[in-house]
Amino acid sequence: MRVRLKIKEVADAKNISMSRLHRAADVTYQTVKFIYENPHRDVNMSTLAKLASALGVHICDLIVEEPDTDS
Repeated sequence: MRVRLKIKEVADAKNISMSRLHRAADVTYQTVKFIYENPHRDVNMSTLAKLASALGVHICDLIVEEPDTDS
C-alpha cells in the first residue's frame, strides 16, 4: 500500500485556490504546488496539520491508502 494526499481534491471541492490555501495554511506556495503535482510525496506532519486546518478538515480526510502498483 502507498499513501496519496487528497489536498487538491479537497481544496477544489471547497473552491479554494492554491494561493488562498498557501496563505491560509501559512506554508509556501511552492509546497502546495509540489503536493498538487505529486500527491504521493512525503509531507511533514506539521505541514499536513496546517493544510487540514486551513481546509477545515481532519488530517485523516487528506490521506488515502492505495494499492501499490509496482507489484
